[in-house]
Amino acid sequence: MPTFPLAPRYRLDDVSPWLVGIDPVRRYWLAVNGDAEHTVAVPGLLAPSQAAFRDTLLLFRGLEPGDSLRMPAVGGVAEIYCISANCYALVGQDALAPVWHLFDRESLESLLMTAHADWQCSPKDVELGRRLMQHAWGALSLAA
Repeated sequence: MPTFPLAPRYRLDDVSPWLVGIDPVRRYWLAVNGDAEHTVAVPGLLAPSQAAFRDTLLLFRGLEPGDSLRMPAVGGVAEIYCISANCYALVGQDALAPVWHLFDRESLESLLMTAHADWQCSPKDVELGRRLMQHAWGALSLAA
């Protein structure tokens, strides 16, 4: 009998608002555990073509517990791990350590759908990308 992990995960019907937004380059901005004070940007799927988008979604839907999927993302590759039938981990980076953000199947598939060529970022989420760029430029000027 497959195990059902009791670990909390992000779900579309969560009472706590965990999805802050999705910026133009498909980074998923999450309020970690619903805490708006701790927001992270996790790399999302960046499909170079319609065929790559379709293939990645089919590979995701075919994941079995223990399987993983590497997908193209901004700055390299993002990884998804199938923990169980309805629990997936999307690997992010926080303070130089890998962090696994857990999602149910419906939530993660909805996020992956933003890689479709017809998807458009909402105007308010463009600001998320700007915020990350300002932070990066600020870190560069401090290093100089």
